[in-house]
Amino acid sequence: MQIGTVIKSTGSWYQVRLEDNRVIDSRIIGKFRLNGMKVTNPVAVGDKVKLEIGQDGKGLIKVIEDRVNYVVRQSPRKKHDLHLLASNIDQAILIITVVEPNLKQGFIDRFLLMTEPYNIPTTIIFNKIDVYSEEDLEIFGGLKYIYEDIGYQVLGVSALESQNLEEVKALLKDKTTLLSGQSGVGKSTLVNALQPQLEIRTKEISDSSGKGQHTTTFAEMHTLDFGGYIIDTPGIKLLSFNNLEPMDVAHNFREFFEASENCKFGGNCLHRNEPKCAVKEKIANNEISQLRYDNYLTILAEIEEQNYWERHKN
Repeated sequence: MQIGTVIKSTGSWYQVRLEDNRVIDSRIIGKFRLNGMKVTNPVAVGDKVKLEIGQDGKGLIKVIEDRVNYVVRQSPRKKHDLHLLASNIDQAILIITVVEPNLKQGFIDRFLLMTEPYNIPTTIIFNKIDVYSEEDLEIFGGLKYIYEDIGYQVLGVSALESQNLEEVKALLKDKTTLLSGQSGVGKSTLVNALQPQLEIRTKEISDSSGKGQHTTTFAEMHTLDFGGYIIDTPGIKLLSFNNLEPMDVAHNFREFFEASENCKFGGNCLHRNEPKCAVKEKIANNEISQLRYDNYLTILAEIEEQNYWERHKN
């Protein structure tokens, strides 16, 4: 059997790069599950696999090696299933922008809720800073403070004007990085600016909706000539969590979890109506972001509502 890395997923077929750098179109045999949960794509870009190559030159994936980590989201098409975005990554980069399209700040916290459970280092990159107004720059500065204060790296860049791209290159060098973001934030433009020969397709913002249009159709791993790999993913519109319980959320807002050791109920505190809650005390003292807390409450409510309907669907 040959050993390789999955570099592209197109639904039923996968491209696998072998150790000799040949790329083989491959498919899977049998059914694979993720911790007992149903996944829409059992093989993820970044997976290490063992495969047999047939006489037709096509591969048949027989084994998926244990993953160091993975990033998973609720399937956008099948709400009871999960969708694997990538596996075996060194870090993740979330690309967002304050304008064009307008910022949905809650998306940042939802994305971090995908990477935090697996301790995947995540950097937040604000693109298009060349078009930010003074007010936009104030918003950027405020969010940069919030997220750097709790340990995330935050960069402001302009893919079109080549601002701070060397910092991004240094971040990517010799690592496998998941690149993600909502549609229209300029992810493809940024990748092309970093590695022009990739020529990833870009699309303009839709005039009618002011929202981005999807350009990347399938997740794909690209080799960087200055060292390392990026896994480019389709633009994400929404993030929901059918794989999490409320306590999972509490434990993966990192500053909440850190403060919870001083809560009356410790790690069992959901930081809502419980007495002597250290998180709520820190919010009152401006030591924890009210913005993050509001997003946290919204996610908790969604998960509890989803769980309620699951229990009562019959």
